[in-house]
Amino acid sequence: MEKKSATEISTLGEFGLIERLTSRLARRNTSTIMGAGDDAAIVDLGEEVMLISTDMMTEGIDFDLSYFPLKHLGYKAIVRGVNDILAMNARPEQVVVALGISAKITVEALDALYEGMEFASGELGVDIVGGDTTASMNGLVITITAIGRAKKGDVVYRSGAKEHDLICITSNLGAAYMGLHLLEREKRVLKGVDNPEPQFEGYGYLLERYLKPRAKANILDALRSEGIRPTSMIDLSDGLASDLRQICRASECGARIYLERIPIARQTTQLAEEMHIDPVIAALNGGEDHELLFTVPLEMQEKVVQLGLIDIIGHITRPEAGVILVTPDGEGIALKAQAFDR
Repeated sequence: MEKKSATEISTLGEFGLIERLTSRLARRNTSTIMGAGDDAAIVDLGEEVMLISTDMMTEGIDFDLSYFPLKHLGYKAIVRGVNDILAMNARPEQVVVALGISAKITVEALDALYEGMEFASGELGVDIVGGDTTASMNGLVITITAIGRAKKGDVVYRSGAKEHDLICITSNLGAAYMGLHLLEREKRVLKGVDNPEPQFEGYGYLLERYLKPRAKANILDALRSEGIRPTSMIDLSDGLASDLRQICRASECGARIYLERIPIARQTTQLAEEMHIDPVIAALNGGEDHELLFTVPLEMQEKVVQLGLIDIIGHITRPEAGVILVTPDGEGIALKAQAFDR
């Protein structure tokens, strides 16, 4: 018999693998409104829905404990989990924490991790309601399951963008990616040095964006107060290029974004130039920003601008137009998803 060749996961990529695994999954309960395919699953509760999302972080892949303070790591883990609920325009209420713990992790280290988790939960108004622990042979593993609630009519999907909608983001991009590069650079430079003194001066903002990202619940509250309901939304965790393409794929549309409108912080540009990295590449493909990318109807433009919290970077087009980045000289460049799979 002919032996069937094995397929390496790298040939599919993160999103290709997820699609392959979930495409065969059947829905057996009428209460399941949304399974895989958006930032969170949705379960029918009658007039309301429950939203559920799971996010995993693995030592050596998603974080490095040689420079990641455990309090900050706990904080970031909660924000990453909760942001998926916020990206559905829902209210997060509970989180469940599961840990894979290696022998090198002390009780005091776990105390610090949970202190950061509880601090983030307090800021976001969510409760840590349980979880699980198990041994790990390969470092610390953190899994956050976030649970939220919303009225059926308030939920925002990736699939709701329409032609002429405005494309918006909640803050500047690329800072978290450059914060990670700064930490990795200092780790390399100071390897084997006694009493190392990393050079972080002038780049505190970049470190905070990577080590302690902030959830954007306040911006969603501001949108609601002005009667602005996004037509589509996604958590910016894989990079602008990748996540915008996900919205376009789900909504069966195209997009045009303008390079000169993409906000990039001064520290991001400064460090990128110092390290010979194109800051535009950091903004488009860096990931880890955990901002919200969303679309709103064109007629809401004036209200969005008046809020002063949001940047409008482009608009939705017909699907045949593709997903295009427009340079200041008017050249259109097709955006490709080059997110760094984790």
